[in-house]
Amino acid sequence: MRVCLASTSPARLMLLRQAGIEPETMSPLVDEEAVIAEVEAASGRLDPDAHVLLLAERKAEDVAARLAADDPGFDGIVIGGDSMFALGDEILGKPLLPDVAVARWTDMRGRTGVLHSGHSVIRLTPGAAPTRAHAVAAASVSFAADVTDDEIAAYVATGEPLQVAGAFTVDSLGGAFIERVEGDPSTVVGMSLSTLRRLVRELGVDWPALWNRI
Repeated sequence: MRVCLASTSPARLMLLRQAGIEPETMSPLVDEEAVIAEVEAASGRLDPDAHVLLLAERKAEDVAARLAADDPGFDGIVIGGDSMFALGDEILGKPLLPDVAVARWTDMRGRTGVLHSGHSVIRLTPGAAPTRAHAVAAASVSFAADVTDDEIAAYVATGEPLQVAGAFTVDSLGGAFIERVEGDPSTVVGMSLSTLRRLVRELGVDWPALWNRI
């Protein structure tokens, strides 16, 4: 059973590898900002769950369509994902800039936010129509109140928080500043493995059939 991850996220790739899956990877050709702008112009602002699910679906659909055209013998699943972090009424994506990351961490310490992760799985079978399953998982993340300005500056200087939703990781350097996670911890890494297992089973695939690293 082949697995294609519709993402070049190192965190999602590492997560699947730790779960016994060595996926193929393909970068989705999706203009995320344009997709969201188009939908919100027609329907109004999306809530976090709708936002991450829409982008996860678009990423999986793009890669699945290209695979079906370029590799018609592909027999397996395509996994798309997207994440965003909500702190109160504010939606926090990737900070990208050090000053933004410092401001985020200054505001986040001592508070709890919610990481929303969208999942889209498409089953491709030669000669058959694709089948699909989608879901959103969420996990709350509580940050230590005693994180110092010097610790924030040192963490941001590593570059780690700049390219991740919410400006933090739970499985690397940022983990020391997180006091509690409620929900599937892998959701905070980028994908909920328990959610993926459920979606894969909905499509008629046993999760152990994906193990190719054990």
